[in-house]
Amino acid sequence: MDVRGRPLSLTITTVLAVAVLATGACSRMTFVRQDFKRQDFERTAPEVNVNGNGRNTAAIAASRPLELARARLMAGDYAAAEKEALKALKLDPKSADAETVLALVAASRGDTAETGRHYLRAAEFAPGNGAAQNNYGVWLCREGRAAESLSWFERALHDPSYTTPAVALANSGSCAARAGQDDRARRELRRAIELDPNNATALGALAELEFRQGNAFEARAFSERRLAAAPADPGALQLASQIEEKLGDRAAAARYVQRMRAEFPQKLGSGMGDDGKR
Repeated sequence: MDVRGRPLSLTITTVLAVAVLATGACSRMTFVRQDFKRQDFERTAPEVNVNGNGRNTAAIAASRPLELARARLMAGDYAAAEKEALKALKLDPKSADAETVLALVAASRGDTAETGRHYLRAAEFAPGNGAAQNNYGVWLCREGRAAESLSWFERALHDPSYTTPAVALANSGSCAARAGQDDRARRELRRAIELDPNNATALGALAELEFRQGNAFEARAFSERRLAAAPADPGALQLASQIEEKLGDRAAAARYVQRMRAEFPQKLGSGMGDDGKR
């Protein structure tokens, strides 16, 4: 639940670095994602090896501006990153990497529609690439199209070279819960935790799912694991407080609210009580 008592947006993990299937040069591209002041999902930035097989000379030519675009993103210079990504697209019009950079740039501007268009093109240009499919699935889910997003996570999981299947499983489970498919959500979230026991996305989503279904003790267990796995966010602390209130431990509930006041004072309304409710 959020601090106003509405259901909390389920946590979603995004992998924004895309390994294009047929780039021509060998390089390591690490996209460090910026926050863009969004608090409702965890961001991860694994390193992805971009290995070419010599198929496409256009992709080889585009590799240099793509590397520059990566560097500009890491520096937070989105205008320069966009410029280099557009250069790469001129050299390789079907570069999924370039489209991903442009999606990040659009996201930094808050242009949701343009962000989605770039993620979709990246997914279409690299249909066998798990990261690209996952990215577009996340965008769909966040835009209220949770049921539609699920097939894109399935595509991500069909990529045998996809190195972070727990990410797609956690995303898919979170979005399945949004779509009202609780059985699928629980199954996929538990699979994500089997692969990555400290996956904060899956742990947080399971805590919320169990709490919503009235299983407060199970919710507490997952909530505590979520808070131990990664830095707290307002939603995780709010949910923890509400779980403790449900279990009758008002002192524990108050402690979580006190943490919220100390760590995220801008997120609390003036009418917040110690039990996390108005």
